[in-house]
Amino acid sequence: MVHPPPRARGDVVAARPTPRRLAAPRPAARRRQRSPLAFVAGVAVRLGAVVVLIWLAGFAWFALTLPVAVPLAVTTDAVVVLTGGAGRLARGVATLEAGAAQRMFVSGVGENIGKAALAASIGAQLKLLNARADLGYAAVDTRSNAVETTAWTMRHGYKSLRLVTSAQHMKRARLELAAQMPPTVTIVEDAVPAETGADGIAREYSKYLLRLAALSAGAT
Repeated sequence: MVHPPPRARGDVVAARPTPRRLAAPRPAARRRQRSPLAFVAGVAVRLGAVVVLIWLAGFAWFALTLPVAVPLAVTTDAVVVLTGGAGRLARGVATLEAGAAQRMFVSGVGENIGKAALAASIGAQLKLLNARADLGYAAVDTRSNAVETTAWTMRHGYKSLRLVTSAQHMKRARLELAAQMPPTVTIVEDAVPAETGADGIAREYSKYLLRLAALSAGAT
């Protein structure tokens, strides 16, 4: 029998690897349970952020697509001026003087204000207004502007109108007219420059959205 050679002094005996002990499984971390109130608040914040983003995108569209003036070479049966801002009446009179419309309707005239006062306010000829202008006293807001404008248009049988109002007000005015006026009547948007800054345009945009929502819901 062959015996292994004797181990010399100083020889190092390789240590056997110590078997690794498996760590005990950690207990699963308990999930924090959110209260119903916190959940609702989180949803509300997210929805609010979405609404703000949609409003901002819509406002950008509204501000970047404000209408401009239409050349007086474009003719219509009549011109309609919605009162309430500088430059509107003067634009309507200029339309008559250029022969771009047969007759003018001024909607939303204040009580006890006649043609003489209107002519004097813009330096227009009273003779022109007496001959070719009608005044509407019933309107107190944009919706009633549309109501009395439609009645005047139908009474005269006009098929095309030049609508004069401020640039930021035009979309809402068109919205109201579309709800009242027969679709056979062509409306040409003739806007005077915006009368206010970004804050005024933002207010008008919000009014437009509210009225659009109301009309979409069936309001009149």
